[in-house]
Amino acid sequence: MGGLRFETRTSDSPWVDTVWTCASEQVAEMTSVAAVCWGLVFWEREGKAYASISGPETRASTAPVPAGATFVGIEFAVGTSLHAVPTPTLVDSGVELPDTTRRTFWLDGVRWETPVADDAEALVDRLVRSGAVVRDPLVTEVRRGYRPAASGRTVERRFRAATGLTQGAVRQIERVRKASALLAGGVPVADVVSDLGYFDEPHLAHTLRRFVGRTARQLREGTGDAIALDLDQVTTS
Repeated sequence: MGGLRFETRTSDSPWVDTVWTCASEQVAEMTSVAAVCWGLVFWEREGKAYASISGPETRASTAPVPAGATFVGIEFAVGTSLHAVPTPTLVDSGVELPDTTRRTFWLDGVRWETPVADDAEALVDRLVRSGAVVRDPLVTEVRRGYRPAASGRTVERRFRAATGLTQGAVRQIERVRKASALLAGGVPVADVVSDLGYFDEPHLAHTLRRFVGRTARQLREGTGDAIALDLDQVTTS
């Protein structure tokens, strides 16, 4: 992984998509992959602590990662949002949180205990009970496959308000992340195209370049710079 050790786990919490950790052993350039979730990220380097809110990402990009840093991240489920920061304002960006220490951080006017990966859900439970993290139940229903008693326009408007993305964009990003995992696992390109409903191999190749920043060959061979994607954990709805 080009000097990065990246691990991800799923969560039993309906409010959380995944929890991840990362450690940088040396200075690295990381490929940041398109993602449908917003998150909280905590990291330490040279005795200093930092925290930020990360937003959904609509394309692949690259970013430098300093050596000797350790990270813990919580990716929140699609449809959740912060009471104080609308998710649409976070798309392809983020917000650094002020006055962070190794033990605490500020969010929504309250000081919270900085989590480790094992107690991420405990922090999320406290955020939910306080009202700092909320969700639109209509979006949750749509994600579960239900058809709500609302017009398509209303559903799309509320979906975008909650997630910052259209339903189509979410499906497209989730599909290409699943394709990346299949390719990294050795599934032939033609099978990925067929199984996931791409028009043809050029269509898949274009989508991979746009959203993942990789070719099918790079994914199958594990080449390229470090990538912010645990390919063993990628799933799709």
